Amino acid sequence: MSTIFSAVVARSFRPQPSFLASVEERLGLAVLTFALLVASAFSLMASEAKIGDIVVDHGWSRATPAGAKVAGGFVVIHNQGSADDRLIAVETGIAERGEIHEMSVDDKGVMTMRPLADGLVIPAGETVELKPGSFHIMFIGLNAQPDEGESFPARLIFEKAGAAELMFEVTGMGGSHEGHKGHGVKKND
Repeated sequence: MSTIFSAVVARSFRPQPSFLASVEERLGLAVLTFALLVASAFSLMASEAKIGDIVVDHGWSRATPAGAKVAGGFVVIHNQGSADDRLIAVETGIAERGEIHEMSVDDKGVMTMRPLADGLVIPAGETVELKPGSFHIMFIGLNAQPDEGESFPARLIFEKAGAAELMFEVTGMGGSHEGHKGHGVKKND
């Protein structure tokens, strides 16, 4: 009997193989964890962002020639809420500052572009497209030239919803972003 008891006790106190006992297993887990963190960080800096009732998507810009000091930024903003909001500021590391601008043509055919000092209203339940020849973002005092095929992050700040982080894809000079042929403010269907 004491032999059986001794065997059971010995088995109970024998070191069990540890989860992730080998260096290779630990290294593999560390690499997998790092890859998941990187993937989740990229998903946070995607081409679509949601903050409160505001959904911002399809951020894009055009490549600029060497020495250019400004670039345009274009995006689609959906206000899914029941109250108006306002895009009040834009920040990015690619430029010294971002401004929200409006381009228009008067009755004499004169085109003007001006910053919107009070920001841009995003009406409740509507979609506003910032695009060439209309409302747009100006990245002023470029720190780097946006090159075709690259992307850069920007933060769009809304009066009520807060800040949305978004990646802007860079197209060729004079290019456009597919699927962005709407005009100004449009109602959701």
